[in-house]
Amino acid sequence: MSRSLHDQTLALAGIFQAAALVREIAHTGYCNEAAMETCIRSLFATDPETTLDVYGGELSDIRDGLQVLSTVFAQQARPQDAEVLRYVLNLIHLESKLKRKGDVMDVLGNRIEQARHTASHFGYTHSNLLSNLASVYSDTISTLGPRIQVSGNPNMLQREDNQHKVRALLLAGIRSAVLWRQSGGHRWQLIFKRKKVILHARELLR
Repeated sequence: MSRSLHDQTLALAGIFQAAALVREIAHTGYCNEAAMETCIRSLFATDPETTLDVYGGELSDIRDGLQVLSTVFAQQARPQDAEVLRYVLNLIHLESKLKRKGDVMDVLGNRIEQARHTASHFGYTHSNLLSNLASVYSDTISTLGPRIQVSGNPNMLQREDNQHKVRALLLAGIRSAVLWRQSGGHRWQLIFKRKKVILHARELLR
């Protein structure tokens, strides 16, 4: 896997896309289903040739993530920006814990592989798959602690289907965080390389 700024930006956009969708669902109960499908599909991209292949091979698949990255990362002025950024930083922190837990990584890999049949049979946004992936998240990532506290509309967060979507998307966010680290991403880069990442995200959007 390449370790260029380009690849790091794409993987970071994957984390931002998942985080933004979590926020949308938590507040409204709805989200861009195509963007969600990209995130969920990335969980099953286990042997990609390029970083972009993880997200479907087209920049349009990760456009929402690039857009959120280029705005939230740049200003962080609105409450919703701070919320998305909190999820992103939490996901990166949890992934750093996950990489030190080989046993949990093994369980995670096996469970996602088992879910592949459900994905191929029903599709990436079907309730059966989302429920399956939500349980994978609960049984693996949630044990690493501390858990990500999702804020939003209590009426939306109490709905089981929304809970499944949120957990499945957080799992996809972890997938992108793994990819970000594999492409050379480090937490210090979020401070020292922030402007370069934002500029590259905007170039890709053009």
